[in-house]
Amino acid sequence: MKTSLFKKQALFLTLFLVTLSTSVLAQKQEVIRPGELWPDTDGNHIQAHGGGITKIKNTYYWYGESRAKDLDPQYRYVSCYSSKDLTNWKFNGNVLKMAAPDSLSSKWVLERPKVYFNLKTKKYVMYLHIDVNYKLANMGIAVSDSPTGPFRYVKRFRPLGFESRDIGQFIDDDGTAYIIFEDRPSGGFRIAKLSDDYMDVEKNMSLIKARIEGGAIVNYNGLYYCLGSGLTGWKPNPNKYATATSLEGPWTEFKDIAPVETKTYGSQSSMLIKVVGSKKTTVLFTGDIWKPDTQWDSRYLWMPLEIEEGKLWLPEPTPWKINVKTGETTILK
Repeated sequence: MKTSLFKKQALFLTLFLVTLSTSVLAQKQEVIRPGELWPDTDGNHIQAHGGGITKIKNTYYWYGESRAKDLDPQYRYVSCYSSKDLTNWKFNGNVLKMAAPDSLSSKWVLERPKVYFNLKTKKYVMYLHIDVNYKLANMGIAVSDSPTGPFRYVKRFRPLGFESRDIGQFIDDDGTAYIIFEDRPSGGFRIAKLSDDYMDVEKNMSLIKARIEGGAIVNYNGLYYCLGSGLTGWKPNPNKYATATSLEGPWTEFKDIAPVETKTYGSQSSMLIKVVGSKKTTVLFTGDIWKPDTQWDSRYLWMPLEIEEGKLWLPEPTPWKINVKTGETTILK
C-alpha cells in the first residue's frame, strides 16, 4: 500500500515538474539576447540559419535553414517561424522538405532561403542557393499559396547566366523586389530586379566590385546602404558597407561596420530589417554566428544599427528590446 502511494506521489511530482519546466521555457520574452540560445514559444532553440524575414500585414515570418540534430540527412529543410514583435517566435514547422533536385549529388546544399510575397499572383516565392561542392552556383525557386507552406520546388538556374552563391533579399520602399547574389567570376556581387511574378531574375542593376557574400541592403532616408562579409567560409570576418543614391550606383568605397579586431563580433551578415514605427524608424542588423561542428547550436546576432547620413555602425552586442509599433529600441547594459 505504501509502495503504491509512493509511486503515485512520485508520478504527480514528475508531472508537476514537467509542467513547470514547460511553462518556464514558454514564458513570453521581453529581451533579445545576441549570441545566446534563442528559444521559440515551445522552448526550443530557433533553427532558422542564413535566413530572411518577410512581413505580411503585422506578422513577421522568419525563414531559414533548419540544422536540427534529428533531421533525415537525405533531405534539406527550410523552417518557418512567425512573430508579432520580432522577439517571441512561434515554430510553424519545416515548410520545405526537399530531396536532391534533378538527380544532383547527395552532397548538394540548400542555403539562405528568402521568401517574397507577390501581391499580383498571391503566391509566396522562395529563393534558394542550391549547390554541389560550390561549383554548381545555382539559384532555386519554390512556391506556396501560404506563408507557412508547404512550398513546392519549381526550378533551379543561373540568374541572367551568372554564377550565384550566397543570396540576399531586398524590397524597396516602392515595393519593387530585388535579389542580391555573389558572382565570383565577375569579381563581386550583383543586385538584380525580379520579374513581375517573382519567378525569374529580370534585370541586373549593379555589379559591385567587392569580394563580398551575405549581401544585405536597406533604403534609409533616401540612401541605399549595402553590406556583406568577406569570403572566409564559416569563419567570421570584418563585415563592410557602402552607400549609393541609386541601386545602379555608383557605390562608395567599403568601410567597416564594427571594430576590425571583433570580426563583426563573430557573426556574418544575413539581412537588414527596417522597422518603421510611429515614432522612429530602426534598422536591425541580423547575422549568423556559425558553429560548423555543431551547426544545430549556431546562434544569431541581432542588433539595432547606428545609421545616419551615410554612416553605419554595429554597436557591441548587448541585450536589448524593441517596440515594433513605435520603432523604438532600448539597449540594456
